[in-house]
Formats: sequence, C-alpha cells, structure tokens
Amino acid sequence: MKAKLISVIVPAYNQENYIGRCLRSLLHQTISQDDYEIILINDGSTDKTSYAMELFEGDLIKVIHQDKNKGLPYSLNEGIKMARGKYIVRVDADDYVNKHYLLVLSTFLEMNEYMDAIACDYILVDAKEAVIATKNCMEKPIGCGIMFRKEQIVKIGMYDAEMRIHEDKDMFMRFTKEHQIHRVELPLYRYRKHDTNMTNNTKLMDTYMEKLVIKNKN
Repeated sequence: MKAKLISVIVPAYNQENYIGRCLRSLLHQTISQDDYEIILINDGSTDKTSYAMELFEGDLIKVIHQDKNKGLPYSLNEGIKMARGKYIVRVDADDYVNKHYLLVLSTFLEMNEYMDAIACDYILVDAKEAVIATKNCMEKPIGCGIMFRKEQIVKIGMYDAEMRIHEDKDMFMRFTKEHQIHRVELPLYRYRKHDTNMTNNTKLMDTYMEKLVIKNKN
C-alpha cells in the first residue's frame, strides 16, 4: 500500500447526528487528497453511525467496525496501527475542521524537523455550530487538533486502552517526557459542545482523573 503524508483518525460511538459534518470538512481540505487518508473507527455504535460511515467509504476513507464498544483509546490505537501516514492527527466525529487544517499543520512539521508535534487553537461551538469562544490550545488543551509524527506515538506505546477517559492527558504526559508539542496560533479546529459530550459525565471524569494521578505519580 502506498504511504501517505497524513493519516486522519476519526473514532466514533453513536455520532449519527454529527459525523457527516465532520467528514465533509475533511473531504474539502486544501491539501491534495493524494496526501492523506481518513480512517474511521466505529466503536460498536448502536445508532446509525455505521450506515453514515458506509455512505462515505471509498478510496480516501477506510472504515473499521468493532463488534462491541471497546473505548476511545482502544479505537485510536486501532487507527494508528492501520495508518499509512507519516503524521497522525485525530478528529472526533462530533467535531469539524477548517479547510486549511491539514495543510497548515503538516506544513509546520515538514518545514520544522525540530518540531515533534504541532497543535492549533480551536473554536468552541454549540450543537448548532454557533460560536461560543476561541480557545488557546496550550491554555485549554483538548485531545484533538494536534498532529504527531507517527513513529513517536508508536514508540511511547500509543494510547493506554485502560484509560477510557482522560486518555489524551495520559498520552500527553508520556509524550512530553521526551518530546514537545508546539502551537500554531490559528483556530483551525471546531470543538462541538453538546448534551452527549463524554466530558459532561463529571463522576466518570473524576474517577479516571484519580486513576491518571495514581498511574503517573511516580
């Protein structure tokens, strides 16, 4: 299989309402479609997410169906294993991106070999895409909107499949022990806030934060 410059990984669990918007934004990038691939991971969805994915499946978009829900970090790892790209970037299925997203982030990494990863600022939007605020990705980091060099992600062991929440914080802690994430001050990512965001479950968030602290206190 021919190598790609970028692999975009899109994990999804019951995102029938938003995944079409996400994929359309990724299909209309200003970088050549020859330079990237999109890997969708259906994490055992019980709604019409699977059907929506299959509508988009083709040469550019590959779909992985998991027979049951195995969690976000497990799904991300499956995408990384399948990826043919030099660079890895995650886009969540309920979010979407600016048309220059892939071009800008990959250009920074291509032209600056000292950069291990590059993150962009993001715009927080509501369920109907009304703008709530623009966020600095370093002050308010999220798990998406960051392009990594694949070899470095693999070397640190990818995501911890046991960290079903705060998987991004755990991976960042391990990644930044050896590498650095740089910032491009452009809000190229659209982070959607809605009623079914996993982050709304504060009890579960707190439980996994305790687990994260215990794991990394040494």
